[in-house]
Amino acid sequence: MKAFDKFVTQVVNKYSLPVSRFAIFLIYFWFGVLKLFSLSPANPLVAGLLEKTLPFVSFNQFIIFLGVVEMIIGILFLVPKLEKLASAILIIHMLTTFGPLLLVPAMSWQNFLVPTLEGQYILKNFVTLALVMQVLRQTAKK
Repeated sequence: MKAFDKFVTQVVNKYSLPVSRFAIFLIYFWFGVLKLFSLSPANPLVAGLLEKTLPFVSFNQFIIFLGVVEMIIGILFLVPKLEKLASAILIIHMLTTFGPLLLVPAMSWQNFLVPTLEGQYILKNFVTLALVMQVLRQTAKK
């Protein structure tokens, strides 16, 4: 059992950073591409938030901008030494991502503390934040 534990620890130590970087890339790049092609299931949520916060901005222009920003965040996480820049952009993105929980509650909550599917989609971003924190922690050691 001790040999197995040592093996698992070595594998985790070796691959956790590249797998974490790729996971963040995959989520952000993929979701960004979906926005560019008007295929994102989050588009109605984005439209609802945009209407509440920036009603003078065209949804079509904004969704393209948002998709490109998400793709850039994903790509930056693949490039060593750019994770701090990527994290700064991601934090700004996350602040807006959590907006619908307060600003568009009808789309985010079924009842008190019962999120809709869209609300769950937003809340899962806490996992992404935790993963980003781990990437930053691991890269700070190097």
